[in-house]
Amino acid sequence: MMKAGFCSVYSFSNIVKRNSLLLKPKGLCSAIPSNSSLQLHSHLNSDHLVSSLILALNSCSRVSYCQAVHARVIKSVNYRHGFIGDQLVTSYLQLGYPEDAQNLFDEMPEKDLVSWNSLISGLSRSGFTARCMSAFCRMRFEIDMQPTFVSFLSIISACSDEGALSEGKCIHGFAVKLGMLNEVKIMNALLNMYGKSGYLVEACSFFDATPWQNLVSWNSMIAIYVQNGLAEESLGVFITMRRAAVEFDQATMLTVLQACENLGVRNLAGSIHGLVLRSGLAANVTIATALLNLYAKLGCLPASCKVFGEIIYLDKVAWTAMLAGYAVHGYGKEAIKLFEVMVKNGVEPDHVTFTHLLSACSHSGLVNEGKHYFKIMSEVYGVERKLDHYSCMVDLLGRSGLLNDAYDLIRCMPMEPNSGVWGALLGACRVYGNTELAKDVAKRLFSIDPSDARNYIMLSNIYSAAGLWRDASKVRALMKERGLNRAPGCSFVEHENKIHRFVVGDRSHPEADRIYKKLEELIGKIRKAGFLSKTEFVLHDVDEELKENMINEHSEKLAMAFGLLVTDAALPLIITKNLRICGDCHSMAKVVSLIEKRTIIIRDPKRFHHFCNGLCSCGDYCKYNETIDPYTLLDNKSIQVQTFFRFSHRQGSPTILLLQLNWPTFSPPTSVFAFEPKFETAELVAKR
Repeated sequence: MMKAGFCSVYSFSNIVKRNSLLLKPKGLCSAIPSNSSLQLHSHLNSDHLVSSLILALNSCSRVSYCQAVHARVIKSVNYRHGFIGDQLVTSYLQLGYPEDAQNLFDEMPEKDLVSWNSLISGLSRSGFTARCMSAFCRMRFEIDMQPTFVSFLSIISACSDEGALSEGKCIHGFAVKLGMLNEVKIMNALLNMYGKSGYLVEACSFFDATPWQNLVSWNSMIAIYVQNGLAEESLGVFITMRRAAVEFDQATMLTVLQACENLGVRNLAGSIHGLVLRSGLAANVTIATALLNLYAKLGCLPASCKVFGEIIYLDKVAWTAMLAGYAVHGYGKEAIKLFEVMVKNGVEPDHVTFTHLLSACSHSGLVNEGKHYFKIMSEVYGVERKLDHYSCMVDLLGRSGLLNDAYDLIRCMPMEPNSGVWGALLGACRVYGNTELAKDVAKRLFSIDPSDARNYIMLSNIYSAAGLWRDASKVRALMKERGLNRAPGCSFVEHENKIHRFVVGDRSHPEADRIYKKLEELIGKIRKAGFLSKTEFVLHDVDEELKENMINEHSEKLAMAFGLLVTDAALPLIITKNLRICGDCHSMAKVVSLIEKRTIIIRDPKRFHHFCNGLCSCGDYCKYNETIDPYTLLDNKSIQVQTFFRFSHRQGSPTILLLQLNWPTFSPPTSVFAFEPKFETAELVAKR
């Protein structure tokens, strides 16, 4: 006869049968890889046995181990003993088996508030939102059990993660009815839920109504603004937090660094770096990794190298972030060197590491090296190839002119290729003028994502470059029929805490006269040096003179002229683009860097180009499969887009305040911002 409080042996007879050998103490010890389980032989006392079983559950990494403990519980102890039943439910959920957890919970004869909270919180943490909601409703309406603030925290968190705002509002009303809003944790959870759903006014109201705003409250507000694309406002909250004498932590600083990345202001990054140094968080590998990643994305790769070299205990994420920095800046050989040092230091690469490594090979044209690492990633390191890896390889092969090899690789993929893979091949078709293959690839892309205007523009440009104007017109008509538009190309330059925005032919800037005068001066100088405009990048059926006039007013050239006028000649001129840099602007930037004796760094959506002494860091390997819509260039000449001031000089501007506060700013030596990065990183690490 079964003791009261035991689960039905018949319901879980399958567990007992499957784990019959594990029911013996010796079998259980061999099944559960835990030092605590080795003590089970000598435990005759049930309290000791339950303690050992709980310790064993905490180390379970497979469901079979959990089932072994479960079988031992059925045979030897009561589910209420030491809350072992609740622990089993939590373990099943953590391992991703909600059905087993629910069945076990339903058959437990004695369920108290702790049991229900364990089930609800376990379902919430494991991402089973619908089941979590169902359990909460059962507890409240079927069992008539009053939820506690722990119950509310779990269910609000589930609504927040799932974006279930309607359900969350109901829970909010229920919490008000029960008088739960005096709990700061409940207020923070509701603040987070409304903020994640984009209801910033409601989130701010909760923040203001919170009687005791703790660090979690401030961190939530900062994160909410960043998540909703309001980076400057998030910095405003951070400043207010500092004035309220609330000490920040790692979570705060990670969010602030993300805000800096979104804003793209290098001076601001230096100020925040100074604050990190003063607070002692620079020794935190997570913060240091975020910093080096920030500098790399802002175009300051040498500063990233410096931060990386100062990290004492490097983890896999830090290695991978530095490798990604080399990759996006086009330093493929340095990325490979860093990878080899990383492996020698005993760090196991994962799929993210290989994505950046293959990307580095792709940006540098290292075909043989890319093939080598693509092969050994699974054979030597046991890393499964994913879509991103295939996309990098297709891009590498395609840009090297191996279009057939790239197409064969796609056909041999073990999974269905996505738009990223086909898009890489379409770009290669643009570079090498393969219209037939481009037509086939474009059809596949139109089928996968018919709303992506870039694919239509790319195919239209391929036809235009080949002189197939009628086919190009058909693609344009199809694009218009589907209501697809593409934003015009823009270039951005930072100067005096402002982001200046330029589009083609833009004359709306306050310094427009000076900019165009400088541009004419530059064009005159490069003409004397023998530079001729590459009008083949103007995909219009117009005469050469008009083509040259159009190409000379590209946004990159306007940004370049402005930057040369206002920036310090000792520092690089950094330009950011929303589209790929065109071939003519790329060639002009090389010549200008030589004539003006300036380092020019241009970032497009794919990578950075470092121009110095007439050369580019890409080695001219990056061919230009421009996805700029030539017709939007014509249409937008008369728009007169205003200079885009992301930050104002008003007294209360968060960015200005950050730069004016008496915090020590990070002032790296001039060499940190020189053109050639100091690739001593690998050597520094090897000497440790």
